[in-house]
Amino acid sequence: MMKRYYILLFSLLAFCGISQQLPQYTQYMLNEMAINPAVAGKDEFADVRSNSRYQWIGITDAPRTYMLTLHGPIKDKNMGIGMNLYTDIVGPTRRTGLNFSYAYHMKLKDDMFLSMGLSAGVLQWGIDGSKLYLRDSGDENLLSTYQTTYVPDFGAGIYFHKKDRFYVGLSVPQLYQAPIKLYEGAGKNSKIINHFNFNAAYKFDLGDDFKIEPSFLVKYAIPAPPKLDIGARVIYQEQIWLGGAYRHNDAFTALIGYFYKNYLMIGYSYDFTTTNIKKYSSGTHEIMLGIRFSKKQASTWEGKEK
Repeated sequence: MMKRYYILLFSLLAFCGISQQLPQYTQYMLNEMAINPAVAGKDEFADVRSNSRYQWIGITDAPRTYMLTLHGPIKDKNMGIGMNLYTDIVGPTRRTGLNFSYAYHMKLKDDMFLSMGLSAGVLQWGIDGSKLYLRDSGDENLLSTYQTTYVPDFGAGIYFHKKDRFYVGLSVPQLYQAPIKLYEGAGKNSKIINHFNFNAAYKFDLGDDFKIEPSFLVKYAIPAPPKLDIGARVIYQEQIWLGGAYRHNDAFTALIGYFYKNYLMIGYSYDFTTTNIKKYSSGTHEIMLGIRFSKKQASTWEGKEK
């Protein structure tokens, strides 16, 4: 009975305008393209990353999120393009988003850049009526079909960074509050809502082999209260990292990762839930995979000297 109560709660939170509507990630510091279009093409290589998140293990129909990002530079143009595809499943509800991004990068000095980006795409919202439990009669037609609707999605962001040292980003996804007309008679509050993301990180040297990178992310969606993620990674020779973080009123997290030959990356995180949900869940798992594509890397695959 308690599990069924949580399924209903997840569904309400996913579709009402009083909560965060965008997917949540613990390893946000390893895939900034997922939260800011200005990141597109910031490096000299193409970058592909995926995140798979399995939230609140042990609870039936708990959230599952899958993300794929791709971005790279436009050669000699100080520009970049990217793509962001995700699916967020919560009980009977599903959100699928596809966005394309464009960014312009201005070099300031000493490898410091200021980037500005825009994104545009589409969101598909769906709800499986066969998985719903209605408290009151009168909407039985909702139980017989899989309802879907499409809405346009736009976003913008700015990003200031120095290569391999620090970054500061601000992004505003879901700029246009498009109505979500999943069924006839949907209220005016059934719409996508503005979000604001503010994140930053800085790498400090700890001798020749070690670095520590504290980072944070503040997420805000009107009228929900802001949510803060804050943590740090200890990095060994730019290859191996261990870290921890705290999400306000939500969870403590542990992170581990490995970067192979400067092109293949894998990261794993585990969330220790601090809310009452911990009575019913063993925690949250998230896996991140990444790969870089560049001429320099291709030469090593072909057996050539760097």
